[in-house]
Amino acid sequence: MQRLVLAYKNFAAHLNISHIGLGVSALNTCKVLRRGGVIADVWPILNAKDLSGRLQRDPASHVVISAPWIPSADIQALVLANSSTRFAVNCHSNVGFLQADSNGVRLVREAMEVEAACHNFHLAGNSIKFCRSAYTRPCTYLPNLYYLDNDFLPWRPLYTGGTLRIGAFGATRPLKNFMSAAGAALEITHRYKANLELWLSAGRTEGGGDTILRSARAMLDGLPNVKLVENGWQSWPKFRQSVAHMHLLLQPSYTESFNMVTADGVAEGVPSVVSHAIDWAPEHWKAMMDDVLDIARVGRYLLTDPYAPQEGIEALKAHNSEGLKSWQGFLN
Repeated sequence: MQRLVLAYKNFAAHLNISHIGLGVSALNTCKVLRRGGVIADVWPILNAKDLSGRLQRDPASHVVISAPWIPSADIQALVLANSSTRFAVNCHSNVGFLQADSNGVRLVREAMEVEAACHNFHLAGNSIKFCRSAYTRPCTYLPNLYYLDNDFLPWRPLYTGGTLRIGAFGATRPLKNFMSAAGAALEITHRYKANLELWLSAGRTEGGGDTILRSARAMLDGLPNVKLVENGWQSWPKFRQSVAHMHLLLQPSYTESFNMVTADGVAEGVPSVVSHAIDWAPEHWKAMMDDVLDIARVGRYLLTDPYAPQEGIEALKAHNSEGLKSWQGFLN
């Protein structure tokens, strides 16, 4: 019998750090797969030894490890010791983002060597662009899936005045392009002559994130109609509530493989201005990532588009439908 386990690193077990992104991603993918008839579970794990012990107690036919983080020697030992189980390490970054993760690049290259030596191991990616560019070596496409209630269409009143709430959420990394988002939010507010609440994620800064927040404060401090809200890291249900409170999201990332925040917005009826890196989103949600005025132009359009929530739902459902086929191909 086929049974899939989605395993991700249990950061919460160390120093009370909660690194929820991969866990939320695995949970959503699991729920979509289950609705599609796949027997699937999510396991937070500590290391390869922890995963091996759980498999001895609770066998699975397929195991997908979220992101390259387990040492390659441990991966190879795990794969060889469980020869009837099919394993994959799924990279959750497109090629561009890997410039911020040299260890990840090394583990990806080593995973190719493990795949060449073992019949039951695969390198995978959740971005088809990553899979197509993986050194021309085999790479299985296992995309993020996002669970939606089929009969629920979130309702969002159009912005008609008052304080404008715009969110730019996610780990505070340079490649998220938050300064362009902040500049676009100012431009939108100027056009509407409105008060602005700009919500930025705080509490998880990576690779220059402190500098990004300081720069955003420098851009906005002292403006009489602008309030910068630094939104601390939250549990996923609470974060969804914060997203639902927004009129608009700005996600003009330089590089992405999926972008959970845009999907969270879709689920709550809040559209996002995105870059072309977020390829599953509706085409008319996309702006030039390095052009503040273009990001603002698309943002103004989405604020007044009554069909934006429905179009977001349709785009995400289409992504889920195609993605489910890729997962079924891996399982079969």
